[in-house]
Amino acid sequence: MQKILISSCLLGGAVRYDGKHQQQHHKILHEWIEQQRVISFCPEVAGGLPVPRVAAEIVGGDGIDVLSGRASVLDKAGDNVSEAFINGAQSALAVCKQHHIKMAVLARRSPSCGNQLIYDGTFSGTTISGMGVTAALLKQNDINVFNQDSLEDAAMYFSKL
Repeated sequence: MQKILISSCLLGGAVRYDGKHQQQHHKILHEWIEQQRVISFCPEVAGGLPVPRVAAEIVGGDGIDVLSGRASVLDKAGDNVSEAFINGAQSALAVCKQHHIKMAVLARRSPSCGNQLIYDGTFSGTTISGMGVTAALLKQNDINVFNQDSLEDAAMYFSKL
């Protein structure tokens, strides 16, 4: 059975940096859960970061740049947490490979999971075009990434797999 990787916070896991979740109550997610297609995953926790943790943003680019060493993930205290983000992304990719996953639904704007927009690294709430570290690594490995705002598109894509 085809599985789907989904950000744990979207499923109600209190794993966000602030110790909260952003659970989505959407019929598509509920169907996938009932069908036992969902694999819940938080790359930041998998990368070794605690809950709660200091907020982090990508500075100097996006997830592609972090993976290539041209940008860094810094937390609001100024600590470089790039290694944890990269390790979490690699763990997410390993889970996808293990379960032959071809699609993920990840949390929007996250420095790990954002697939279209991420925060700009100034901690001002400003977003820029770009992907988080995990989203970028999955995309580089031909895993299509959606966010909670595009569940209908995700369902359509999934129906064609």
